Amino acid sequence: MATPVGGFPAETEGLPEAGETQAVPLSDGDSFALRVGAVAKRIGGAALRMLAYNGSVPGPTLLVRQGSTVSVDIENQGDLDTTVHWHGLRLENRFDGTHETQAPIPVGGRFTARVAFPDPGIYWYHPHIRQDYGQEMGLSGTVVVEPADPDYWPPVHREVVLLLDDILLEHDQVAAFAPDEVNYAAMGRFGNVLLVNGRTDLTLAVARHEVVRLYLANAANTRVFNIALPGAVMKLVGGDSGRVEREELVEAVILAPSERAVVDVLFPEAGGYVLEHVTPQRRYAIASVGVSEGSAPAILDPPFETLRHNADLAAERHRVAPDLTRAPDKTLSFIAEITMAPDDGALGFACPMHPDVTSATPGHCPRCGMKLVSASLVAETGAHAHEHHGHEHEHGHEHGHEHGHEHGHGGHDDGASLPSGIEWEDDMVDFNRMTTSANTRWKVVDTITGAANADIAWSFRVGEQVKVRLLNQMTGDHPMHHPFHIHGAGRFLVLSRDGTPEPNLVWKDTVLVRTGETVDILLDVSNPGRWMAHCHIAEHHESGMMFSFDVLP
Repeated sequence: MATPVGGFPAETEGLPEAGETQAVPLSDGDSFALRVGAVAKRIGGAALRMLAYNGSVPGPTLLVRQGSTVSVDIENQGDLDTTVHWHGLRLENRFDGTHETQAPIPVGGRFTARVAFPDPGIYWYHPHIRQDYGQEMGLSGTVVVEPADPDYWPPVHREVVLLLDDILLEHDQVAAFAPDEVNYAAMGRFGNVLLVNGRTDLTLAVARHEVVRLYLANAANTRVFNIALPGAVMKLVGGDSGRVEREELVEAVILAPSERAVVDVLFPEAGGYVLEHVTPQRRYAIASVGVSEGSAPAILDPPFETLRHNADLAAERHRVAPDLTRAPDKTLSFIAEITMAPDDGALGFACPMHPDVTSATPGHCPRCGMKLVSASLVAETGAHAHEHHGHEHEHGHEHGHEHGHEHGHGGHDDGASLPSGIEWEDDMVDFNRMTTSANTRWKVVDTITGAANADIAWSFRVGEQVKVRLLNQMTGDHPMHHPFHIHGAGRFLVLSRDGTPEPNLVWKDTVLVRTGETVDILLDVSNPGRWMAHCHIAEHHESGMMFSFDVLP
């Protein structure tokens, strides 16, 4: 019999088998029933109790038209109170799905949300109460908003949604959660099994010369994905909320938790292709594409090689030019405070990530900035690290398909040129497991007032253009990257990174701020109400790294 997962149920007997994710077309004014409930899902060789929307992991993909509104009738038959947050959508505030905007939906309860879709692109939905638990257990789904303008996107032969995720398994169960606090609070819960659309073995079938639009979204708790398709030709056409300023050919796209990208992919030759997640240390095969000789699809007009410049974003670049050099209206810094049990003084202090860095007195690691903690604690957790990493590599090989270039499609390096300041893996597994929301407090701080997290009190009016500077400084007890997300008060443009103007504008709701990086964004305030902003590493925002602000009409 399965044992409870940290106080949560784990038994699969009697549960319905998880079904296939369904694509659900919805018209303006339609109603749709969304049910949260437990299912039995097999991942690799493990039969897991997971949570699902409408019986599938991930949940249904909603296909809607720009400008439409639908009613979603939500029923909660899950493990705990929940809400459904419609990530990236500029909808009516009372349907945003946070504890600030609605009463939680109790187990056995219902709630009806009116969800509006003003912007084209790909969006997703997930819980916003104990998101670290609900999201890891399977509660996520996608929304594709078809543009009102038929020429908004370049032409393709078909479209496919790919929801990227990972899950942490131990002893053929989901790794334990703490029922009353968040664990893995320092770095977030890195999974050891990588998933695409809830599967470890996803295979797509296409024809030679076919152009496929991939809607990519990252639903992982903390993992940053770097997605490549060696041998295919990949064109970036869109991001979080619509199209990019200029289409460009790319070798890969980086997606932090909750970010999205829209890429059009041309498969020039028949054979096998591999969708990869590439890091500076490893390459993971996360899905495969079989390309048949077939008959060549109809010629696209304009052809795939055409790289369009989009006038609406070009106009935005001209409009925001003065904002590049002006002072920010608001400045936020990101910082961690970790309080672990004091050492007895016999061994002194050491870095959890670099155990060879030791000190007789408290301080920070000169190599990574991490707070030095009890050397005895580092020694204790380090003794189990090899065992855990061996387990991770086993899953990575079986379910993430670690490999080199044996599939025969070159054209991409091993990730050595990837930007610094991103933690691609959990390098201090056992120490990370011991960090909780009780001993680790993540903070977003208003540098002008000194207020942090829920004490931040901002107020704007509809129509304002607010320049916000995001400082991810190397101070604090654990410097780390943060995907910063702003709910539906508006959308924003990334102006610059470390003073360098953003080369390709796109409307965003989440921006990855790497360790040590300064990012300036311009928030276009367009939607009244009370809205949340937070780090989208689930364990970080559940450990305090969030605040709410008001937008007046």
